[in-house]
Amino acid sequence: MHDFNLDLHAINSLVGHAVADVERDLILATLRNKNGNRTRAAHVLCISVRTLRNRLSVYSFEGYDVPESGQVPQ
Repeated sequence: MHDFNLDLHAINSLVGHAVADVERDLILATLRNKNGNRTRAAHVLCISVRTLRNRLSVYSFEGYDVPESGQVPQ
């Protein structure tokens, strides 16, 4: 388990949202933060690169903007 200093306001703002939506937003935000680097994003998220790629494939199919590797965050 990680020892995070969690912001209770931030946590409470997630209440009422579907877990899948929160997961998608977290994955895409992490990927943007890592300039599209799948390996680094997967490491931060504690998931395999394969799992990350599978999720990104679904998000892309659903029409979400999935950053390409090396893409500078805006």
